[in-house]
Amino acid sequence: MLYDEVRRHPWLFALLVTGSVGVQVAALASPIYMKQFFNLLVGGDLAAAAHRLLILVFVIGGISVANWAFRRMQTYGIIQFEARAMTDLYNFAFDRLIAHSYQFFISHFTGTLTRRVSKYAGAFETLMDSIMLQFFPTLIFIVGAVGILFLRNHLLGVVLGLWVVLFIAFQIFAVRLKQPLRHARTDADSRMVGFLSDDISNQSTVALFSGFAHERKMFGDTVERWRSATMRSWGADEIIWAIQDFLIVGINVGVLWGMLVLWERGIFTVGDFVLVQSYLLGLFGQLTNINQNMRRSYDAIADASEMIDIIKMPYDVADAPDAPALAVPRGEIVFEGVGFSYPNGAAALADFDLRVAPGERLAFVGPSGAGKSTITKLLLRLYDVTKGAILIDGRNIASVTQDSLREAIAFVPQEPILFHRSLMENIRYGRRDATDEEVMQAARLAHCHEFISRLSDGYATLVGERGVKLSGGERQRVAIARAILKNARILVLDEATSSLDSESEALIQDALQTLMKEKTVIVIAHRLSTIMKMDRIAVIEGGRVAAEGTHRELLDQQGGLYQKLWSIQAGGFRDDRTAA
Repeated sequence: MLYDEVRRHPWLFALLVTGSVGVQVAALASPIYMKQFFNLLVGGDLAAAAHRLLILVFVIGGISVANWAFRRMQTYGIIQFEARAMTDLYNFAFDRLIAHSYQFFISHFTGTLTRRVSKYAGAFETLMDSIMLQFFPTLIFIVGAVGILFLRNHLLGVVLGLWVVLFIAFQIFAVRLKQPLRHARTDADSRMVGFLSDDISNQSTVALFSGFAHERKMFGDTVERWRSATMRSWGADEIIWAIQDFLIVGINVGVLWGMLVLWERGIFTVGDFVLVQSYLLGLFGQLTNINQNMRRSYDAIADASEMIDIIKMPYDVADAPDAPALAVPRGEIVFEGVGFSYPNGAAALADFDLRVAPGERLAFVGPSGAGKSTITKLLLRLYDVTKGAILIDGRNIASVTQDSLREAIAFVPQEPILFHRSLMENIRYGRRDATDEEVMQAARLAHCHEFISRLSDGYATLVGERGVKLSGGERQRVAIARAILKNARILVLDEATSSLDSESEALIQDALQTLMKEKTVIVIAHRLSTIMKMDRIAVIEGGRVAAEGTHRELLDQQGGLYQKLWSIQAGGFRDDRTAA
């Protein structure tokens, strides 16, 4: 991840590294001149040393200015580098996530997936801050400080170097030992957010079923598991901090005692005390931050690993290598021995054979669970068949790109979901280069122009998340307008008029008759009155075609499933055997 971003933005990374090195070199150089300054101050002859003291003041001031300049360089570099890198990562994570299958998305909480994308880019920011603002600068400072003290006194340098190694080794050991607790806390956090997202999405269901107390208890249990995991993680942190502080106190007292002995022997000066203490204080500050940054880094790794798992996950439905785009000049659809079972093992289709002629209008009817909607999902490649093949104009849909396949099909689902965008944008999604006038014409044909015109903001009205500000019938008419605007060669209607009142349904049936002209049409409907004028009706039962024919032919089959379904619904409208 870091290597890829360095390759994309090498000059910004070089600027960042230069600034980080410069800051630490300045921090190492300043105590050396401070040592000389204090030695002159206590030397006794201030008049003779005044000129040199003034020079040292300017040198120390120059080092401080250089430190300021390098820190600005470091800050500018990391701001620019991280902003660009995080932009790349957000786009990459979105591209990998959004291309997963329909099954993937119905199996995961929306809130959890959203959080994973956000945490993935945020983890990079945390890791970069830790590496370039803490670990790398600390390494430079440690090597420089220990090296300078070693040159001043070998024993002091060796002792301090060994202590630094011990201190860092303990921190690495402690943080790694604590990693399972950190993962448990991250997992509990994701579960809590996912639960919260699920409840917010289903707030109306909670209210209508008086579930506030039940959901409050379930959420409380989820938060309690988060609290327990968090307390274990934080408790381990406190133990690490206690041991770390003890090690700092020990080395500080030990070094001060050793320096005092060397001073009594005339080996160390007052300036050496300033030099050593400056380095010790710098080391303590940076080493103390190592623990905190290691913890943040491991948290970031745990956060990123959730998204990385998704990135590494193979797609359930993927384009074949070098798959061509699908061309649909005729619109013939053929199901050849199609078999399919859902991931949970439930069988949906078995040896399903059917041909839909170019320009034919075919309706699927049958009881719930017979496999009607599954057929449309397989046609759109929301799932891949487990057996057999689906052909459009002679091409196996598994061999062409998914985008081109779905571009050739206009689909109106039973429960249309809209973007939290304007009505204009939602309808235009059928053909994103359409003009405003073309969008409004599609809306007129779908009979949603009337209700849109009555809204205060008209076509600029935001529909709310998933279109919740509209009624079910209004959402359905917007979805139909989108399909009309798309004007694809193949049209699939899955209960497309199920949410409409009788008057609206009559209006839209006229619009659909116009839309269906010169198209291959597949209609799924439970309301049999909507499909009497189809060219052919296929009765689906148990994942197979149980019968097929026109409305009249199927009614003439005594004891057939279609006749039973018709007789059940006949109370709602007249039994019209001559209507077809």
